[in-house]
Amino acid sequence: MTEVALDAATPQAPSVIRLLLDKLDITYREVTEHPELPPESRVQAVLLDDSVGALMVLFPQSQLLDLKRLAELTGRDLAAVPLKRLEQMLAKHGLKILPGIPALTSSPCLYDDSLLDVPTLLIHSGEADVLLEIDRDTFKRMLNKASAGHFGELLSSIQPNLDRPDDDREEITQAVHAFTARRIQQRLESTIEIPPLAETAQKIIKLRVDPNATIDDITGVVETDPALAAQVVSWAASPYYASPGKIRSVEDAIVRVLGFDLVINLALGLALGKTLSLPKDHPQQTTPYWQQSIYTAAVIEGLTRAMPRAERPEAGLTYLAGLLHNFGYLLLAHVFPPHFSLICRHLEVNPHLCHSYVEQHLLGISREQIGAWLMRFWDMPDELATALRFQHDPHYDGDHAAFPNLVCLAVRLLRARGIGSGPEESIPDELLERLSLSRSKAEDVVNKVLEAESLLRELASQFNQN
Repeated sequence: MTEVALDAATPQAPSVIRLLLDKLDITYREVTEHPELPPESRVQAVLLDDSVGALMVLFPQSQLLDLKRLAELTGRDLAAVPLKRLEQMLAKHGLKILPGIPALTSSPCLYDDSLLDVPTLLIHSGEADVLLEIDRDTFKRMLNKASAGHFGELLSSIQPNLDRPDDDREEITQAVHAFTARRIQQRLESTIEIPPLAETAQKIIKLRVDPNATIDDITGVVETDPALAAQVVSWAASPYYASPGKIRSVEDAIVRVLGFDLVINLALGLALGKTLSLPKDHPQQTTPYWQQSIYTAAVIEGLTRAMPRAERPEAGLTYLAGLLHNFGYLLLAHVFPPHFSLICRHLEVNPHLCHSYVEQHLLGISREQIGAWLMRFWDMPDELATALRFQHDPHYDGDHAAFPNLVCLAVRLLRARGIGSGPEESIPDELLERLSLSRSKAEDVVNKVLEAESLLRELASQFNQN
Protein backbone atom coordinates (compact mmCIF):
# COMPACT_ATOMS: atom_id res chain seq x y z
CA MET A 1 0.00 0.00 0.00
CA THR A 2 1.09 3.59 -0.44
CA GLU A 3 2.45 5.65 2.42
CA VAL A 4 0.45 8.73 1.52
CA ALA A 5 -3.14 9.54 0.73
CA LEU A 6 -3.49 12.61 -1.46
CA ASP A 7 -6.32 15.09 -1.62
CA ALA A 8 -8.66 14.50 -4.54
CA ALA A 9 -7.63 17.81 -6.10
CA THR A 10 -3.94 16.91 -6.04
CA PRO A 11 -2.50 15.16 -9.15
CA GLN A 12 -1.96 11.46 -8.54
CA ALA A 13 -0.04 8.69 -10.19
CA PRO A 14 -2.16 6.94 -12.86
CA SER A 15 -4.24 4.07 -11.52
CA VAL A 16 -2.45 1.52 -13.69
CA ILE A 17 0.86 2.41 -12.00
CA ARG A 18 -0.60 2.38 -8.49
CA LEU A 19 -2.18 -1.04 -9.13
CA LEU A 20 1.06 -2.40 -10.60
CA LEU A 21 3.17 -1.23 -7.66
CA ASP A 22 0.63 -2.58 -5.15
CA LYS A 23 0.73 -5.92 -6.96
CA LEU A 24 4.54 -5.92 -6.73
CA ASP A 25 4.28 -4.94 -3.06
CA ILE A 26 6.35 -1.81 -3.70
CA THR A 27 6.15 0.91 -1.03
CA TYR A 28 6.36 4.42 -2.43
CA ARG A 29 5.49 8.02 -1.72
CA GLU A 30 3.96 10.41 -4.26
CA VAL A 31 5.99 13.63 -4.61
CA THR A 32 5.10 16.76 -6.55
CA GLU A 33 7.53 17.56 -9.35
CA HIS A 34 9.91 20.41 -8.46
CA PRO A 35 13.04 21.61 -10.31
CA GLU A 36 15.11 21.64 -7.10
CA LEU A 37 14.83 17.87 -6.59
CA PRO A 38 18.33 16.33 -6.92
CA PRO A 39 19.12 15.05 -10.46
CA GLU A 40 21.26 12.18 -9.10
CA SER A 41 18.11 10.75 -7.49
CA ARG A 42 15.90 11.20 -10.55
CA VAL A 43 15.60 8.09 -12.71
CA GLN A 44 15.51 8.76 -16.45
CA ALA A 45 13.82 5.95 -18.37
CA VAL A 46 14.20 5.54 -22.15
CA LEU A 47 12.98 2.76 -24.40
CA LEU A 48 15.49 1.77 -27.08
CA ASP A 49 15.42 -0.86 -29.78
CA ASP A 50 17.30 -2.45 -32.65
CA SER A 51 16.82 -5.52 -34.85
CA VAL A 52 17.00 -7.73 -31.73
CA GLY A 53 14.12 -5.98 -29.96
CA ALA A 54 13.32 -3.38 -27.33
CA LEU A 55 15.36 -2.57 -24.21
CA MET A 56 14.40 -0.32 -21.30
CA VAL A 57 17.37 1.70 -20.04
CA LEU A 58 17.46 3.48 -16.67
CA PHE A 59 20.05 6.02 -15.56
CA PRO A 60 20.24 9.09 -13.27
CA GLN A 61 19.42 12.52 -14.69
CA SER A 62 22.79 13.70 -13.44
CA GLN A 63 24.28 11.77 -16.38
CA LEU A 64 24.24 11.77 -20.17
CA LEU A 65 23.47 8.41 -21.76
CA ASP A 66 26.38 7.62 -24.07
CA LEU A 67 25.18 5.39 -26.94
CA LYS A 68 28.74 4.43 -27.87
CA ARG A 69 29.41 3.02 -24.40
CA LEU A 70 26.03 1.31 -24.48
CA ALA A 71 26.97 -0.33 -27.79
CA GLU A 72 30.30 -1.52 -26.34
CA LEU A 73 28.50 -2.93 -23.31
CA THR A 74 25.65 -4.68 -25.14
CA GLY A 75 27.11 -5.33 -28.58
CA ARG A 76 23.95 -3.75 -30.00
CA ASP A 77 23.31 -0.66 -32.12
CA LEU A 78 20.47 0.80 -30.07
CA ALA A 79 18.46 3.96 -30.69
CA ALA A 80 15.27 5.47 -29.27
CA VAL A 81 12.10 3.66 -30.36
CA PRO A 82 10.05 5.58 -32.94
CA LEU A 83 8.04 8.27 -31.20
CA LYS A 84 4.70 7.09 -32.63
CA ARG A 85 5.25 3.61 -31.25
CA LEU A 86 6.17 4.91 -27.81
CA GLU A 87 3.14 7.19 -27.73
CA GLN A 88 0.87 4.27 -28.65
CA MET A 89 2.34 2.16 -25.86
CA LEU A 90 1.93 4.92 -23.28
CA ALA A 91 -1.60 5.73 -24.46
CA LYS A 92 -2.59 2.10 -24.00
CA HIS A 93 -1.80 2.48 -20.29
CA GLY A 94 -3.11 6.04 -20.00
CA LEU A 95 0.40 7.44 -19.38
CA LYS A 96 2.04 10.69 -20.48
CA ILE A 97 5.66 9.86 -19.58
CA LEU A 98 7.51 6.54 -19.49
CA PRO A 99 7.95 5.45 -15.84
CA GLY A 100 11.18 3.72 -14.85
CA ILE A 101 9.39 0.52 -13.83
CA PRO A 102 10.81 -2.56 -15.59
CA ALA A 103 7.66 -4.61 -14.94
CA LEU A 104 5.59 -2.17 -16.99
CA THR A 105 6.88 -3.59 -20.29
CA SER A 106 7.82 -7.05 -21.44
CA SER A 107 11.21 -5.74 -22.55
CA PRO A 108 14.46 -6.56 -20.76
CA CYS A 109 15.94 -3.75 -18.66
CA LEU A 110 19.46 -2.39 -18.24
CA TYR A 111 20.28 0.13 -15.50
CA ASP A 112 23.31 2.21 -14.67
CA ASP A 113 24.76 0.88 -11.41
CA SER A 114 25.28 4.42 -10.08
CA LEU A 115 21.51 4.58 -9.47
CA LEU A 116 22.08 2.52 -6.34
CA ASP A 117 24.56 5.03 -4.89
CA VAL A 118 21.77 7.21 -3.48
CA PRO A 119 19.43 6.35 -0.56
CA THR A 120 16.17 7.20 -2.36
CA LEU A 121 15.12 7.26 -6.01
CA LEU A 122 12.56 9.42 -7.81
CA ILE A 123 10.86 7.88 -10.83
CA HIS A 124 8.27 9.28 -13.21
CA SER A 125 4.78 8.11 -12.32
CA GLY A 126 3.43 8.49 -15.84
CA GLU A 127 1.71 11.75 -14.86
CA ALA A 128 3.68 14.89 -15.70
CA ASP A 129 3.66 16.53 -12.25
CA VAL A 130 3.92 13.48 -9.99
CA LEU A 131 7.06 11.52 -9.08
CA LEU A 132 7.31 8.35 -7.03
CA GLU A 133 9.86 8.31 -4.21
CA ILE A 134 11.19 4.81 -3.53
CA ASP A 135 13.98 3.80 -1.18
CA ARG A 136 17.09 2.15 -2.59
CA ASP A 137 16.43 -1.37 -1.30
CA THR A 138 12.88 -1.36 -2.64
CA PHE A 139 14.05 0.00 -5.98
CA LYS A 140 16.73 -2.69 -6.12
CA ARG A 141 14.00 -5.30 -5.64
CA MET A 142 12.20 -3.82 -8.68
CA LEU A 143 15.41 -4.46 -10.66
CA ASN A 144 15.72 -8.13 -9.73
CA LYS A 145 15.47 -9.24 -13.37
CA ALA A 146 17.39 -6.26 -14.80
CA SER A 147 21.08 -6.10 -15.71
CA ALA A 148 23.54 -3.54 -14.35
CA GLY A 149 26.23 -1.69 -16.25
CA HIS A 150 28.02 1.64 -16.51
CA PHE A 151 27.25 3.66 -19.61
CA GLY A 152 26.58 7.22 -18.44
CA GLU A 153 28.77 10.31 -18.43
CA LEU A 154 28.52 12.63 -15.43
CA LEU A 155 27.28 16.07 -16.43
CA SER A 156 29.80 17.58 -14.03
CA SER A 157 32.54 16.33 -16.36
CA ILE A 158 30.92 17.97 -19.40
CA GLN A 159 31.33 21.73 -19.34
CA PRO A 160 29.64 23.52 -22.24
CA ASN A 161 31.24 26.87 -22.96
CA LEU A 162 28.37 29.21 -22.14
CA ASP A 163 30.26 32.36 -21.29
CA ARG A 164 33.77 32.32 -22.81
CA PRO A 165 33.32 33.56 -26.39
CA ASP A 166 37.02 34.36 -26.67
CA ASP A 167 37.68 30.60 -26.67
CA ASP A 168 35.22 29.84 -29.47
CA ARG A 169 37.70 30.01 -32.36
CA GLU A 170 40.14 27.62 -30.69
CA GLU A 171 37.43 25.18 -29.64
CA ILE A 172 35.79 25.13 -33.07
CA THR A 173 39.21 24.52 -34.64
CA GLN A 174 39.88 21.66 -32.20
CA ALA A 175 36.54 20.11 -33.06
CA VAL A 176 37.27 20.31 -36.78
CA HIS A 177 40.73 18.79 -36.18
CA ALA A 178 39.23 15.91 -34.22
CA PHE A 179 36.76 15.03 -36.97
CA THR A 180 39.01 15.47 -39.99
CA ALA A 181 41.67 13.19 -38.43
CA ARG A 182 44.47 15.35 -39.81
CA ARG A 183 46.25 18.52 -38.77
CA ILE A 184 44.74 21.54 -40.50
CA GLN A 185 47.12 24.45 -40.96
CA GLN A 186 44.81 26.95 -42.66
CA ARG A 187 42.83 29.62 -40.90
CA LEU A 188 39.44 28.64 -39.46
CA GLU A 189 37.59 30.21 -42.35
CA SER A 190 39.36 27.84 -44.73
CA THR A 191 38.75 24.70 -42.69
CA ILE A 192 34.97 25.07 -42.52
CA GLU A 193 33.42 24.97 -45.95
CA ILE A 194 30.65 27.52 -45.57
CA PRO A 195 28.76 28.38 -48.75
CA PRO A 196 29.11 32.04 -49.67
CA LEU A 197 26.23 34.34 -48.85
CA ALA A 198 23.71 34.76 -51.65
CA GLU A 199 24.06 38.04 -53.52
CA THR A 200 20.63 39.15 -52.27
CA ALA A 201 21.69 38.60 -48.64
CA GLN A 202 24.87 40.60 -49.19
CA LYS A 203 22.85 43.52 -50.59
CA ILE A 204 20.41 43.41 -47.68
CA ILE A 205 23.26 43.42 -45.14
CA LYS A 206 24.69 46.55 -46.79
CA LEU A 207 21.28 48.22 -46.60
CA ARG A 208 20.94 47.33 -42.91
CA VAL A 209 23.98 49.42 -42.02
CA ASP A 210 23.17 52.28 -44.39
CA PRO A 211 21.48 55.08 -42.38
CA ASN A 212 20.20 56.63 -45.59
CA ALA A 213 18.52 53.47 -46.93
CA THR A 214 14.95 54.01 -48.06
CA ILE A 215 11.86 51.93 -48.74
CA ASP A 216 12.69 52.19 -52.46
CA ASP A 217 16.13 50.68 -51.79
CA ILE A 218 14.86 47.59 -49.96
CA THR A 219 11.98 47.22 -52.43
CA GLY A 220 14.46 47.23 -55.29
CA VAL A 221 16.67 44.56 -53.69
CA VAL A 222 13.79 42.26 -52.78
CA GLU A 223 12.18 42.57 -56.21
CA THR A 224 15.38 41.40 -57.93
CA ASP A 225 14.77 37.99 -56.30
CA PRO A 226 11.32 36.88 -57.52
CA ALA A 227 11.01 34.04 -54.99
CA LEU A 228 11.91 36.36 -52.12
CA ALA A 229 9.52 39.05 -53.35
CA ALA A 230 6.68 36.52 -53.53
CA GLN A 231 7.40 35.37 -49.98
CA VAL A 232 7.44 38.91 -48.56
CA VAL A 233 4.13 39.73 -50.23
CA SER A 234 2.62 36.43 -49.08
CA TRP A 235 3.87 37.11 -45.56
CA ALA A 236 2.23 40.53 -45.44
CA ALA A 237 -1.00 39.10 -46.88
CA SER A 238 -1.17 36.39 -44.21
CA PRO A 239 -4.23 36.51 -41.93
CA TYR A 240 -1.72 36.65 -39.07
CA TYR A 241 -1.14 40.34 -39.87
CA ALA A 242 -4.79 41.01 -40.74
CA SER A 243 -3.83 43.54 -43.41
CA PRO A 244 -6.59 45.76 -44.79
CA GLY A 245 -7.20 45.15 -48.49
CA LYS A 246 -5.15 43.15 -50.96
CA ILE A 247 -1.33 43.28 -50.87
CA ARG A 248 -0.21 43.77 -54.47
CA SER A 249 3.52 44.53 -54.22
CA VAL A 250 6.60 44.49 -52.02
CA GLU A 251 6.15 48.23 -51.47
CA ASP A 252 2.58 47.58 -50.32
CA ALA A 253 3.89 44.95 -47.89
CA ILE A 254 6.37 47.44 -46.42
CA VAL A 255 4.26 50.59 -46.28
CA ARG A 256 0.88 49.17 -45.30
CA VAL A 257 1.71 46.13 -43.14
CA LEU A 258 5.21 45.14 -42.11
CA GLY A 259 7.28 48.31 -41.96
CA PHE A 260 10.85 48.91 -43.14
CA ASP A 261 12.70 47.34 -40.19
CA LEU A 262 10.68 44.12 -40.12
CA VAL A 263 10.88 43.64 -43.90
CA ILE A 264 14.63 44.16 -44.09
CA ASN A 265 15.23 41.65 -41.30
CA LEU A 266 12.58 39.24 -42.55
CA ALA A 267 14.09 39.36 -46.04
CA LEU A 268 17.52 38.73 -44.56
CA GLY A 269 16.21 35.75 -42.59
CA LEU A 270 14.57 34.33 -45.72
CA ALA A 271 17.76 34.84 -47.72
CA LEU A 272 19.93 33.18 -45.08
CA GLY A 273 17.43 30.34 -44.87
CA LYS A 274 18.41 29.41 -48.42
CA THR A 275 22.12 29.28 -47.59
CA LEU A 276 22.07 26.11 -45.49
CA SER A 277 19.50 23.43 -46.23
CA LEU A 278 17.55 21.63 -43.51
CA PRO A 279 19.21 18.32 -42.55
CA LYS A 280 17.31 15.20 -43.59
CA ASP A 281 17.92 13.66 -40.17
CA HIS A 282 16.56 15.23 -37.00
CA PRO A 283 15.77 14.15 -33.43
CA GLN A 284 12.38 12.71 -32.65
CA GLN A 285 10.16 14.80 -30.36
CA THR A 286 11.33 18.12 -31.74
CA THR A 287 9.45 21.04 -33.21
CA PRO A 288 10.21 21.46 -36.95
CA TYR A 289 13.13 23.86 -37.39
CA TRP A 290 11.45 26.83 -39.09
CA GLN A 291 8.24 26.40 -37.14
CA GLN A 292 10.17 26.83 -33.89
CA SER A 293 12.05 29.78 -35.40
CA ILE A 294 8.84 31.56 -36.44
CA TYR A 295 7.22 30.96 -33.05
CA THR A 296 10.30 32.31 -31.28
CA ALA A 297 10.49 35.38 -33.53
CA ALA A 298 6.77 36.09 -33.02
CA VAL A 299 7.09 35.83 -29.23
CA ILE A 300 10.16 38.09 -29.26
CA GLU A 301 8.26 40.58 -31.41
CA GLY A 302 5.51 40.69 -28.76
CA LEU A 303 7.95 40.87 -25.84
CA THR A 304 9.82 43.76 -27.47
CA ARG A 305 6.58 45.70 -27.88
CA ALA A 306 5.68 44.98 -24.24
CA MET A 307 8.92 46.56 -22.97
CA PRO A 308 8.88 50.24 -21.93
CA ARG A 309 9.32 52.30 -25.09
CA ALA A 310 12.54 53.95 -23.87
CA GLU A 311 14.20 50.56 -23.23
CA ARG A 312 13.17 48.67 -26.36
CA PRO A 313 16.00 47.38 -28.56
CA GLU A 314 15.67 47.55 -32.35
CA ALA A 315 12.49 45.57 -33.02
CA GLY A 316 13.42 44.30 -36.47
CA LEU A 317 16.76 43.03 -35.21
CA THR A 318 15.23 41.26 -32.19
CA TYR A 319 12.82 39.57 -34.63
CA LEU A 320 15.78 38.43 -36.75
CA ALA A 321 17.50 37.10 -33.60
CA GLY A 322 14.45 34.94 -32.96
CA LEU A 323 14.29 33.81 -36.57
CA LEU A 324 17.96 32.73 -36.58
CA HIS A 325 18.45 31.74 -32.92
CA ASN A 326 18.93 28.05 -33.79
CA PHE A 327 20.96 28.60 -36.97
CA GLY A 328 23.94 26.82 -35.39
CA TYR A 329 21.91 23.60 -35.61
CA LEU A 330 21.96 23.85 -39.42
CA LEU A 331 25.66 24.65 -39.33
CA LEU A 332 26.47 21.58 -37.22
CA ALA A 333 24.68 19.41 -39.79
CA HIS A 334 26.66 21.10 -42.57
CA VAL A 335 30.11 21.01 -40.94
CA PHE A 336 29.92 17.60 -39.25
CA PRO A 337 27.63 15.55 -41.52
CA PRO A 338 28.94 12.08 -40.52
CA HIS A 339 28.37 12.87 -36.85
CA PHE A 340 25.13 14.82 -36.98
CA SER A 341 23.05 11.64 -36.86
CA LEU A 342 24.94 10.63 -33.73
CA ILE A 343 24.00 13.96 -32.14
CA CYS A 344 20.35 13.36 -33.06
CA ARG A 345 20.34 9.86 -31.55
CA HIS A 346 21.89 11.14 -28.31
CA LEU A 347 19.36 13.97 -28.06
CA GLU A 348 16.58 11.39 -28.34
CA VAL A 349 17.84 9.30 -25.44
CA ASN A 350 18.73 12.27 -23.23
CA PRO A 351 15.49 14.31 -23.17
CA HIS A 352 16.35 15.54 -19.67
CA LEU A 353 19.33 17.53 -21.00
CA CYS A 354 19.84 20.75 -22.92
CA HIS A 355 21.48 20.01 -26.29
CA SER A 356 24.63 21.86 -25.14
CA TYR A 357 25.68 18.87 -23.01
CA VAL A 358 25.26 16.38 -25.87
CA GLU A 359 27.14 18.58 -28.34
CA GLN A 360 29.94 19.35 -25.88
CA HIS A 361 30.30 15.64 -25.10
CA LEU A 362 30.40 14.53 -28.74
CA LEU A 363 32.03 17.50 -30.51
CA GLY A 364 33.64 19.72 -27.89
CA ILE A 365 31.58 22.72 -29.05
CA SER A 366 27.93 23.78 -29.13
CA ARG A 367 25.63 25.06 -31.86
CA GLU A 368 25.58 28.43 -30.07
CA GLN A 369 29.36 28.81 -30.39
CA ILE A 370 29.52 27.88 -34.06
CA GLY A 371 26.36 29.84 -34.91
CA ALA A 372 27.69 33.04 -33.34
CA TRP A 373 31.02 32.54 -35.11
CA LEU A 374 29.20 32.26 -38.45
CA MET A 375 27.27 35.48 -37.82
CA ARG A 376 30.56 37.32 -37.22
CA PHE A 377 32.18 35.64 -40.24
CA TRP A 378 29.31 36.91 -42.36
CA ASP A 379 29.66 40.42 -40.88
CA MET A 380 26.22 40.31 -39.33
CA PRO A 381 25.42 42.83 -36.54
CA ASP A 382 27.15 42.25 -33.18
CA GLU A 383 23.72 42.20 -31.54
CA LEU A 384 22.79 39.13 -33.57
CA ALA A 385 26.01 37.23 -32.83
CA THR A 386 25.59 38.04 -29.13
CA ALA A 387 21.97 36.85 -29.19
CA LEU A 388 22.97 33.46 -30.61
CA ARG A 389 26.02 33.07 -28.36
CA PHE A 390 24.41 33.81 -24.98
CA GLN A 391 20.81 32.74 -25.56
CA HIS A 392 20.97 29.99 -22.92
CA ASP A 393 22.51 32.18 -20.22
CA PRO A 394 19.66 33.86 -18.28
CA HIS A 395 22.26 35.79 -16.26
CA TYR A 396 24.02 37.46 -19.22
CA ASP A 397 24.30 41.20 -18.59
CA GLY A 398 27.04 42.24 -20.99
CA ASP A 399 26.96 44.18 -24.27
CA HIS A 400 23.66 44.05 -26.15
CA ALA A 401 22.15 42.00 -23.30
CA ALA A 402 18.54 42.65 -24.34
CA PHE A 403 18.97 40.51 -27.48
CA PRO A 404 20.11 37.20 -25.88
CA ASN A 405 17.84 37.89 -22.88
CA LEU A 406 14.79 38.13 -25.17
CA VAL A 407 15.74 34.92 -26.98
CA CYS A 408 16.30 33.13 -23.66
CA LEU A 409 12.93 34.27 -22.33
CA ALA A 410 11.05 33.40 -25.53
CA VAL A 411 12.62 29.93 -25.79
CA ARG A 412 11.79 29.12 -22.16
CA LEU A 413 8.23 30.42 -22.44
CA LEU A 414 7.64 28.25 -25.51
CA ARG A 415 9.33 25.20 -24.00
CA ALA A 416 6.90 25.38 -21.07
CA ARG A 417 4.16 24.92 -23.67
CA GLY A 418 5.74 21.94 -25.38
CA ILE A 419 7.38 23.84 -28.25
CA GLY A 420 11.07 23.24 -28.82
CA SER A 421 13.21 20.47 -27.37
CA GLY A 422 14.98 19.67 -24.12
CA PRO A 423 13.84 20.10 -20.53
CA GLU A 424 11.73 22.95 -19.22
CA GLU A 425 13.88 25.59 -17.51
CA SER A 426 12.82 28.18 -14.98
CA ILE A 427 12.66 31.89 -15.79
CA PRO A 428 14.60 33.85 -13.13
CA ASP A 429 13.13 37.08 -11.82
CA GLU A 430 16.37 38.89 -12.70
CA LEU A 431 15.92 38.02 -16.40
CA LEU A 432 12.48 39.62 -16.42
CA GLU A 433 13.76 42.62 -14.45
CA ARG A 434 16.54 43.32 -16.98
CA LEU A 435 13.89 43.45 -19.70
CA SER A 436 11.50 45.49 -17.52
CA LEU A 437 8.80 42.86 -18.06
CA SER A 438 6.45 41.34 -15.51
CA ARG A 439 5.95 37.57 -15.50
CA SER A 440 2.24 38.00 -16.24
CA LYS A 441 2.97 40.30 -19.21
CA ALA A 442 5.42 37.75 -20.65
CA GLU A 443 2.86 34.96 -20.24
CA ASP A 444 0.21 37.13 -21.93
CA VAL A 445 2.51 37.64 -24.92
CA VAL A 446 3.16 33.95 -25.51
CA ASN A 447 -0.51 33.09 -24.98
CA LYS A 448 -1.53 35.65 -27.61
CA VAL A 449 1.03 34.31 -30.08
CA LEU A 450 -0.10 30.72 -29.62
CA GLU A 451 -3.71 31.72 -30.24
CA ALA A 452 -2.55 32.23 -33.82
CA GLU A 453 -0.61 28.95 -33.94
CA SER A 454 -2.22 27.68 -37.16
CA LEU A 455 -1.42 30.95 -38.92
CA LEU A 456 2.20 30.82 -37.72
CA ARG A 457 2.55 27.29 -39.07
CA GLU A 458 1.37 28.56 -42.44
CA LEU A 459 4.07 31.24 -42.36
CA ALA A 460 6.70 28.66 -41.39
CA SER A 461 5.79 26.54 -44.40
CA GLN A 462 7.20 29.28 -46.65
CA PHE A 463 10.66 28.62 -45.24
CA ASN A 464 10.29 24.86 -45.59
CA GLN A 465 9.84 25.31 -49.33
CA ASN A 466 13.37 26.70 -49.69
